[in-house]
Amino acid sequence: MVIAMLLRQRLENLPVGQKLLAALLVLLATVLLVANLTFISAAYWISHESTAPQALQTLGRLASNPNLITQALDSKQQAQALLDEIGSYAPLRAAAIYDSAGQLLTQLQHGEHLPLPEQYHQLDAWSLTELRSHTITRLHHGDQPPGHLLLIASSELPMAFYTGTFTASLGILVFSILLWLVIARQIKRLITHPIHRLEELSRQVTREENYALRAAPGNHDEIGSLAEAFNTMLSRIEAREQELKRARDEARAAYDQAQALAEETRHTNRKLEREVQVRSKIEKKLTGFQNYLNNIIDSMPSALIALDDQLYVTQWNQEASALSGTKLDDALNQPIYLAFEPLKPFLPQLKNTIETHHVAKIERVTWEQNDEVHHYALTFYPLTGSGGRGVVIRIDDITQRLSLEDMMVQSEKMLSVGGLAAGMAHEINNPLGAILHNVQNIRRRLSSELPKNVEVAEQAGITLDAISHYLQAREVPQLLDGIQQAGARAAKIVTHMLSFSRRSNRQMSPCDLSALINQAVDIASNDFDLALGFDFKGHDIVRQFDPQLGPVPGIPNELEQVLLNLLKNAAQAIHQRPANSTEPGRITLRTKLNPPWAQIQVEDNGVGMPEQVRKRIFEPFFTTKEVGQGTGLGLSVSYFIVTNNHKGQMEVHSTLGQGTCFTLRLPLAGNLLPSHESTTVEL
Repeated sequence: MVIAMLLRQRLENLPVGQKLLAALLVLLATVLLVANLTFISAAYWISHESTAPQALQTLGRLASNPNLITQALDSKQQAQALLDEIGSYAPLRAAAIYDSAGQLLTQLQHGEHLPLPEQYHQLDAWSLTELRSHTITRLHHGDQPPGHLLLIASSELPMAFYTGTFTASLGILVFSILLWLVIARQIKRLITHPIHRLEELSRQVTREENYALRAAPGNHDEIGSLAEAFNTMLSRIEAREQELKRARDEARAAYDQAQALAEETRHTNRKLEREVQVRSKIEKKLTGFQNYLNNIIDSMPSALIALDDQLYVTQWNQEASALSGTKLDDALNQPIYLAFEPLKPFLPQLKNTIETHHVAKIERVTWEQNDEVHHYALTFYPLTGSGGRGVVIRIDDITQRLSLEDMMVQSEKMLSVGGLAAGMAHEINNPLGAILHNVQNIRRRLSSELPKNVEVAEQAGITLDAISHYLQAREVPQLLDGIQQAGARAAKIVTHMLSFSRRSNRQMSPCDLSALINQAVDIASNDFDLALGFDFKGHDIVRQFDPQLGPVPGIPNELEQVLLNLLKNAAQAIHQRPANSTEPGRITLRTKLNPPWAQIQVEDNGVGMPEQVRKRIFEPFFTTKEVGQGTGLGLSVSYFIVTNNHKGQMEVHSTLGQGTCFTLRLPLAGNLLPSHESTTVEL
């Protein structure tokens, strides 16, 4: 497709004379091709048709010798003699004789070997693919079945045909070329040359801009008319050109006069304007760049401090002022150890950074800010340039990042512990089931109500009454009762662990607060911390449940988590009391209907907490425990569950040395408060 388009474009761009010659050449070639094809086809048809009389003559001669035909089927030699008899005829291409049984006796080939069927019954299929003229003749053989003679006519033309065809084609070609040359010469004389002369004249006019030139008169044809029209156009252009020249000269003279008058004034004005613009741009760029740089530095979340080679402050952003407590005006041109005293221990690293031009990093430092401990990462960047050497200090607060990392680690631990607890609970359920089932079977096999038991006892020579008397004397039934009760209690504890370890579906459902509290107490009662040395079971659990309080909407698993956290914190607070305390540990659990709230209180008689600790008790990662004994997330997560997930309230009251009371308020059914009302806490 692309090649065709290129050829077409090239043909369209040819000169007119070449286009005519090309068209004439194509016409002559077409005529020559058609004439040669017609000649060859006619000669071939005539030659091919001439083979038919020859083939008939051959068949006539064959029919005139009946003895030869009759003896042809006697032997292969006789058959070959028959083929030799007719083999001298030129139109014959091949021949074959089949005997009475249809087998090929012999064959005759002229030229390239033709594949012939070996059986007579294959001739029908063979004739469908054979294009040469052929005939089949019966050969009678007395009383036996007849044989058959296959004759194939030759389709090849004699050499004289090809010689004559080539000579005639060559003559036609030579005549066509001579005719084309004569016509081409006349086309150049009558068409091409006048067009070339007109084209050359137009190029000369364009190149020299001489509109006085004229084309020579030609014949009275289209080309001659074109030459006359071209001369007329040149005459008009020449007149217009003279008018334009006169107008242009007048305009140029007036323009030169005005230009000379305004040039001096314009030069002075431009000089003044440039000076004013340059000064204004310089001032704007300096002011804008300074403001832009200050805005960038102040908008950085990190504290940025720039120092010169003497460690004096040259740049100070707002975050540095907030971190150090020193304002920008007080910090500029001051030594860094005075403007930011916590950086004083790092003066050797700062000097080394200026001298070696290497970036220095301090991964973690701990400073107090607003009575809170914060962690920071320090980075020292060398500063070089035309302004001199120096160093840039970047201080990043990584407290939140470290807290998040600790939280992620703790979350992974809790997930692992939950999965482990669930797996252990499933593994414990199997032996517990076997124990309870075997206890039940022992009771059944000792019962006198089952005939099978009586029958087996008689076979053993004893009575069930004697066995029962012995078991009662040895208190075996009481032991079985103890085993069954212990197994049932263990199964209940495992069920509670499985329920607590499962992920909450976060769907509100009616909850029995008394049952949830009892379940949380059952789980917490299994807590025995050897490291802390306390046992939850050693404390008195006082339950004060309001009978008027019905089901409350909530997420059971999450509420159980909150209660479990409060119970464990109460137990640990009781354990921290002085050793000489004589009052037993006591945890009081209360429920109360206080419309529109359902109220839960967890109160202990532990050590209590000071006021500054009570105000921060619900902050994430805040803990008073030693490292490794708490994450500071238990009460924060509990507060989030109550206030956010349940739209409730959570508050704490504590007296140092007397105890602590946590109060939870959950909205009753149909009294869910908006989130902005439920997040209030009394501190």
